Amino acid sequence: MTTNASEAILRDLYPAYGVEVPEEPAPGEPQPDQDDPFAQFITGGSFILDVPEKTPAVWGRDGDVLWAEGEALIVCGPNGVGKTTIAGQLLAGRLGLMTTVLGLPVQAGTGRVLYLAMDRPQQAARALRRLFTPESRPVLDERLVVWKGPPPKDLAQNPALLAQMCAHAGADTVVVDSLKDAALKLSEDEAGAGWNRARQAAITQGVQVLELHHPRKSGSDGAGTPTLDSVYGSAWITAGAGSVVFLSGSAGDPVVKLTHLKQPSEEVGPFQILHDHDTGTSALYDSTDLLALVLATPGGMTAKQAASDVYDTENTKPAEVQKVRRRLEKYVKDGLLERVGDPNSKTAPVEYRAPSVAGGAR
Repeated sequence: MTTNASEAILRDLYPAYGVEVPEEPAPGEPQPDQDDPFAQFITGGSFILDVPEKTPAVWGRDGDVLWAEGEALIVCGPNGVGKTTIAGQLLAGRLGLMTTVLGLPVQAGTGRVLYLAMDRPQQAARALRRLFTPESRPVLDERLVVWKGPPPKDLAQNPALLAQMCAHAGADTVVVDSLKDAALKLSEDEAGAGWNRARQAAITQGVQVLELHHPRKSGSDGAGTPTLDSVYGSAWITAGAGSVVFLSGSAGDPVVKLTHLKQPSEEVGPFQILHDHDTGTSALYDSTDLLALVLATPGGMTAKQAASDVYDTENTKPAEVQKVRRRLEKYVKDGLLERVGDPNSKTAPVEYRAPSVAGGAR
């Protein structure tokens, strides 16, 4: 894309250029660029039975999916913990300039990426500048469109506008930086539901949605274990997302914690992330590989013992143990581990260990 093309997109959208922003279509009217208002009708068999067995991933593989196709990803955390750093690497992945982020593959897109730099755009530009080099300019000019500053209208009050902006930009990916600048009064259900409608309209159009967001003020430094209630705003915001990850730490920390609060498939992590502030990249730091942990433990270990290492606490919660047990059972099913003991027994603990030479998973 040339600079003139980028300016044309802005002129088409932003009232400051003298063009009125299109109003949201009334109920029953065709959506933008859609001749048939009923084109989304499909058969029940196709909707239910043609779903892939494994969750198609924008970011992830097999059951370890942090961003699923057709489902929004929220990256939440306080200021300065690396939300834009993670978003920049996912952006590079969608542009085909990176292949993996935190050890998981990122599927390159075929269209453009629309980056809504609404929250401190100059700071976002400096953060992204660490990652991209002058050699990246041709790709950035052709396939990245940046909206700098506030949106033309509140995106929750005008739910069709986000999809319209993506369509004008020719984007198959949109990065919302950040959610508080896309819509006002996000703590109210009306605004939360409006934003969810906006994201779903974009997703229906084939756009992959990444949102940066912040936590509630209470405990925003990441103290304690975050939950979905730690995410600021109406419950509609997280309810409509496919995946929510939370970055815990203090501003400028080189090492922060990633917790997968909502999963489209299996839970990924939790693990520590090391941010390289010079290059704008991130890597796993002292992460616990569950399979490697069990294989390296003589005699094996129980799900509770494994959960204690994964979550780095002696006081594991039943839900945490159950999550680890599900992952261990998957390894058993795949023949990578062996289960010893009766899972229905209430007295004898079940242990997981490396498969025996003559046996195998059972």
